[in-house]
Amino acid sequence: QVRLVESGGGLVQAGGSVRLSCAASGRPASRYTMGWFRQAPGKEREFVAAINWSGDSTDYADSVKGRFTISRDTADNTAYLRMNSLKPEDTAVYYCAADSSGRFYVFRRGPDYWGQGAQVTVSS
Repeated sequence: QVRLVESGGGLVQAGGSVRLSCAASGRPASRYTMGWFRQAPGKEREFVAAINWSGDSTDYADSVKGRFTISRDTADNTAYLRMNSLKPEDTAVYYCAADSSGRFYVFRRGPDYWGQGAQVTVSS
C-alpha cells in the first residue's frame, strides 16, 4: 500500500526551529489526509497537525497552533511540518501518518498508515 518515510528531526535549543518531511512511496497518497502525531517517553500518543488532500484546510492541536505549520506538495506526495518557537515539552518521537477518510476527526482517532518516526529533542 503506502509507505511513509520521514526525514528531519534532531537536537535543537529552546526557541529554535526544525522541519520534518514525510514522503509517500508506492501507491500515490495525494488524495490522503496527512499529518503528524507525537509520543514522549511515558506518555500517550497525541495528535499534532494534519492537512487535507488538496492542501487548503489544516487542523492543529491547541498546544502547537501558531507555532507549527503543516504544508504539502501533491506533485511529489510529500508533507512538511515546520516547527518554530520550540519548547522542551515538544520533545518526542514524531510519527508521520496518512488516512484515506478525508475527515480530520477520523485522522485524529487513528490513521491508516504510519511512518517510522523522527526524534525531536528540545534542550531546556
